[in-house]
Amino acid sequence: MPVVAATTSPPSPLDRPAGGAFTVVFTTLPALLRLSCGLVCAVVALAVRTPPVRVALLVPAVAVLTGWSVWYAVRALRHRITAGLVAGDVALSAAAGLAIPWLVAPEVLPGEVSWVAVLASTTVINAQVTAPARWSVPASLLVTAGYAAGATAADNPVEAQAHATTLLVQTGLTAVLIAVVRRRIGRADAAFADYQRLAREAVMARSTREAERRQNRDLHDTALATLTMVGLGAVSGPSAALRERCAADLRTLAALADARSAPPAGVVALDDRLRAVVARLPELPLSAALAPCAVPPEVAEALADSAAAALANVVRHAPGASAALRLARDGGTVVVEVTDDGPGFDPATVPAHRYGLRESVHGRMATVGGRAEVTSGPGAGTRIRLEWTGEH
Repeated sequence: MPVVAATTSPPSPLDRPAGGAFTVVFTTLPALLRLSCGLVCAVVALAVRTPPVRVALLVPAVAVLTGWSVWYAVRALRHRITAGLVAGDVALSAAAGLAIPWLVAPEVLPGEVSWVAVLASTTVINAQVTAPARWSVPASLLVTAGYAAGATAADNPVEAQAHATTLLVQTGLTAVLIAVVRRRIGRADAAFADYQRLAREAVMARSTREAERRQNRDLHDTALATLTMVGLGAVSGPSAALRERCAADLRTLAALADARSAPPAGVVALDDRLRAVVARLPELPLSAALAPCAVPPEVAEALADSAAAALANVVRHAPGASAALRLARDGGTVVVEVTDDGPGFDPATVPAHRYGLRESVHGRMATVGGRAEVTSGPGAGTRIRLEWTGEH
C-alpha cells in the first residue's frame, strides 16, 4: 500500500499579520543598513591610507566587504535574511576587526569612529534583529572579541576597551528590545488568531441558527399551518382541497434540502411563484394582480413564502374574509401586497413569542435585505406590504 507523504504549507502572512509585518520591516531595515554602511565604509577606508595601512591588503578587503554588502542587501530583499547571511556578515566583520593594524590608520582609530568600528556596530545590531538570541548574542561576542583583539594589536588598548564596551551595550540593548518586540508580536498574533477563531465560530453558529429559523419558518408555514387550520375547524369534513394542501406541504418539505443546497442561478419569475402560492389556497376567496417580475431565486423564495405566510394567516385568523394579492414594481423596488377585509388586529398587541409575523414575514424578508410593513387595526382589515430593492 503506497504511503502518501503529508505536505504542509507555511502559514500565510494573513494568519500572522504582526509577525509578517515584523519580518518585512526587520528584513528591509537591516538590508538597507548593511548596504549604506558598506558603501560609506568603502569611501572612508580608502580616504586614509597612511602607514602602517597596507594598501595591497586594504583595497581587496574593501572590495570584498563592499561586494558583500551589495550581495547581502539584494539577497535579503529578495529572499529574506537567512542564517548563511548572518554567519557570513559576522565572519567578515570579525576578520576586519582582527586586521585593524593593517586596515586602519592610527590617527583615525581612537574615538570609536573608524570605519571598522562602524562596521562592527552595524553587524552586532543586525545580528540581534535577524537571528534568534541563542545565536545572535554569541555572534556579537565574536565580533566584539575580533575588534578588541585587532585594536589591541594596533597598540590602542583604550580604543579596544571603549568600543568593546560599546559593542556589548549595543548587543544587550538590541537583544532585549527585539525580545520584547517579538513577545508583544506573538501576543498580538495569538489574539488575532483567537479573534479569527471566534469569528469563524460565530459565523458557523449564525449559519446554524439561520438554518434552524428557515426550517422553523417552513414548518410553520406548511404542516403546522395546515394542522392549525384543521384544529380551528376551518375544514368541517372531508375536503379535496385539504388533501391537495397536505400533499403540497409534503412536497415542499421533501424539496427543502435540495433547494437549500443547490439554489438555481440567474433570475426566476416571481409572478409564477406567487401563482403557485394562490393555487395552494383554493379555499380562500382571493383575487390576484401579478405583473411579470424576475428576481434572484433567493429573493423570489423569500417574497413568495412571506406572501404565503400572510395568506395562511388570513385562512387561520379571518375565516370567511376575502383577500387580494398584488405584485408590482415601484421604481427599482419590487412590491408584493397582501390585503384582506377580515376583522384586523393591533400589531402592537401581538405577543413576542408568536412566530408568524416575526419570523415567517419579517424574518424572511430580512434575510434578503428586504422589509415588511404590517398595517392593521380592529375592524379595519390587514395590509402586509413586502418590499425588496436590488439590481434588475
